[in-house]
Amino acid sequence: MFTVSNYECTNVVNKSKFITNIISVDNIDDVNKNLEIIKSKYKDATHHCYAYIIDNIKRFNDDKEPSGTAGMPILECLEKNNLNHVLCIVTRYFGGIKLGAGGLLRAYSNSCSNAILNTNKLEMIKGLNVLITFDYTKVNDIDKLINNFNINSKVFDKLITYDIDIDYDTYEKLKNIVKVEVKKEIIIKK
Repeated sequence: MFTVSNYECTNVVNKSKFITNIISVDNIDDVNKNLEIIKSKYKDATHHCYAYIIDNIKRFNDDKEPSGTAGMPILECLEKNNLNHVLCIVTRYFGGIKLGAGGLLRAYSNSCSNAILNTNKLEMIKGLNVLITFDYTKVNDIDKLINNFNINSKVFDKLITYDIDIDYDTYEKLKNIVKVEVKKEIIIKK
């Protein structure tokens, strides 16, 4: 499963301008926040059609385009590319020429496909946010073992404590050599 790096591109179809934003999101609040940002940025646009997938939640909106011609093709494009934790918003400026249902479906689908093609896909793996505590003699070994992961914070006291996001394989290795406290399950984007 994959998510994306945020990306924006523009397509023109029969004088209508389609601005596509593909955005990595973690939750519904991120979806709503990004929708408001895009709607504010392009407040004079005719339509803001979108779809998103967050785990088992899949939603789409045609924003007053004919039913099934905008949001659903965007969602199908996200699904076809095995994406998750992603929001795609296609903003349309009407150019004066009606595209018809088939033309709209192709325009929205192609806009989403083009954005996916040009963004960076990031693999999503299940992991853990943990605190690891160890003595100074193990710092080099630990740093080598976790060098591909995001360290959120480091505390150097009598012992060293890292707050780190790791995958399950690394967790299994670490728990045998240092004290590991699991804080929560997470999704790691690589």
